[in-house]
Amino acid sequence: MPPTLHTARLLLAPYTPDDEEDFVALFQDTRVSRWMGDGPSPEADDRALFGRIFSKVYARDLFDVWAVRRDGRLVGHAEIKRTDEVDGHEIVYALSPASWGSGLGTELAEALVAYGFGTLGLTEVHATVAAENEASLRLLGRIGFAHVRDIEEDDGGFTRVLTARRRRLGAGSGPR
Repeated sequence: MPPTLHTARLLLAPYTPDDEEDFVALFQDTRVSRWMGDGPSPEADDRALFGRIFSKVYARDLFDVWAVRRDGRLVGHAEIKRTDEVDGHEIVYALSPASWGSGLGTELAEALVAYGFGTLGLTEVHATVAAENEASLRLLGRIGFAHVRDIEEDDGGFTRVLTARRRRLGAGSGPR
C-alpha cells in the first residue's frame, strides 16, 4: 500500500472499496478519460480496473496508486510507476473537471515528483502527455519538466515524453 501524502489542499491515500462509484465516475467523464491511456473505456472496463488496484497493484505492491481527496471528497487519481515506454518512473494523474483551473493539478504533480525524488530516491521522473493536451503540457513545463522526445501512436497522433531531473547542489553552491 502506498503511504498517505498531504499537500496544502489535497490528501493522497490508498483507495478503499467505497471509492468505486467515484472512481468510475471520474474515468467515465470523457473530459478526463480522453487524456488517459487509450482514451474512454466502457464502464465495465473501468470497474475491472478499479478491482485490479486491490487484487493486483496493492496485493502485490506493484506500484503506488492513490485516491486524491479534497475536503473528504474523491477529486482525482494519482500514481507513479516504472514503465518501459519511458524506461523509468512515470507520474500519472487526473482531476475531476470541477477541480480544474484552481492550481490543484500543479499541487498534485509537484507532490508526485517530490515523492519520486524524495521517497523513491529517483534522479528522473517522467510524464507522457498527448500532444493536444496543452493544459497538462503547460503545467508540467511550469514545474520543471522538459520535452525530450515524441512517440508516434498507431492513430497517427503524438505523445510527448517529458522529464524532470532532480537538481543537485554543486560544489560551492551551498549557504555561505
